Amino acid sequence: MKILRSREPSEARLWESFDLLATMVAVVNPDGTCLFVNAGLEAVLGQSRRSLVKRSLLEWFREPAQLFDAIEAVARNEFAARRFDGALRRASVSHTEPLSVHVIVSQTEHSHSRILVEMIEIEQQTRQDREERALGQAQVTKELIRNLAHEIKNPLGGIRGAAQLLAMDLPSPELAEYTQVIIHEADRLQTLVDRLLAPHRKPHVISDVNIHEVCERVRALVLAEHSRGLQVVRDYDASIPEFRGDREQLIQALLNIVHNAGQALVDRIERADAVIILRTRVIRQVTIGKQRYRLALELHIEDNGPGVPEGLRDRIFYPLVSGREGGSGLGLTLAQTFVQQHQGTIECDSEPGRTVFKIVIPLP
Repeated sequence: MKILRSREPSEARLWESFDLLATMVAVVNPDGTCLFVNAGLEAVLGQSRRSLVKRSLLEWFREPAQLFDAIEAVARNEFAARRFDGALRRASVSHTEPLSVHVIVSQTEHSHSRILVEMIEIEQQTRQDREERALGQAQVTKELIRNLAHEIKNPLGGIRGAAQLLAMDLPSPELAEYTQVIIHEADRLQTLVDRLLAPHRKPHVISDVNIHEVCERVRALVLAEHSRGLQVVRDYDASIPEFRGDREQLIQALLNIVHNAGQALVDRIERADAVIILRTRVIRQVTIGKQRYRLALELHIEDNGPGVPEGLRDRIFYPLVSGREGGSGLGLTLAQTFVQQHQGTIECDSEPGRTVFKIVIPLP
């Protein structure tokens, strides 16, 4: 009896470490009865751990025979692991569709009678791959911009200085107009270079951030610019806690997105039916990159504009890419940089009549 008592707590503690994983995990008997489920599986099934333990994991699968065969084969030591794609049923009223998952069935380290079933959401895997690609692209772009900006800046100063010296020696005031054009264009390029380098120069000023204060600041700025014809709707979750971050960076990121939305809504503003919605929510058990977070802020910026042109949707966060004539194409690039500096992600979903930018940032 003493041996059993000493094993059970250590085994339970080992299983509790599965709560730290981003994937869904169940430890089952060879007949499929749950001995343990992690927090990720609780959240997806919409059931508590207490209600799931001692029930069969098979009942949550749309095609349970596939899982049963895999568990039996692994328990008999025919295979060290079996993999297949399946579909999980969910109890939540808001999630009636089965969840497509990739299932890995394997033995636990110390016992053939304890089978480990790991389930990876296929959409989650796709999203993680997309986030990793976006992060990698952002890093490459950032390095390219920084190097290119420095290469441009040095000769730019020389061109401007030479134009100023030439202006002083020219005999005719009319000819000096040409040097003024050179100086003006050099200054414009200098401003562009400074904007490219801005995120890398400014220190990350960390303080407690209330996301609704950020939203209210941006809302006031946008309504000051568009005093008529534009409605900015608040849809806030007041329970969202403060978090550590750079308030000014987040204001700038949100302002860039909302400012772009305002420019896309010009026709609707003239008709006085333009709407931008700022929506905040708390989401639980979210994976960002390859890390699992217990809580995260989800901020939606939604507008009823014409949508992002289809040809730009895959490149919308690239620098110098703009769907508007005269646009610098830096606003969304800077917004992405600032959000990523908060370990967050930013995505865009757009169709005619509805565009949503979604920002997700981990919460403490």
